[in-house]
Amino acid sequence: MKRVLVLCTGNSCRSQIAEGYLQHFAGNKAKVYSAGVETHGVNPRAIATMKEDGIDISNHTSNNIDEYFDIDFDFVITVCDNAKERCPYFPTRAIKFHQNFPDPAKATGTEEEISNQFREVRQMIKNFAEKFVAENLKQPTTA
Repeated sequence: MKRVLVLCTGNSCRSQIAEGYLQHFAGNKAKVYSAGVETHGVNPRAIATMKEDGIDISNHTSNNIDEYFDIDFDFVITVCDNAKERCPYFPTRAIKFHQNFPDPAKATGTEEEISNQFREVRQMIKNFAEKFVAENLKQPTTA
């Protein structure tokens, strides 16, 4: 089973959404973790937005990258430029991926406008996660 780490600044929105979708699409092909270079708690809007799409992340926790130094990840995915720049070195042979997504936690406007921004980012991350799993976590073929 592959081990995947999704890394963001505060482990509150983008990395939580990505963890939810990656685990959903990967099923038993991977164990997915998420962390931040800081911890800000899981954003309630991220939980609500994922629930709209049938993914429950309400039991996720906001974790710091330091908690995972002893895990040899196969893949590390940074989902924001800040995390990519601030990601500390830790010993791993992981293949690194980077995709900068807009931060929905910084959305402004009416309640509906903010919700729509969360949905837009959720869809971007969903598309990325589905493609990542299809391209990197293929089931081995038997001869």
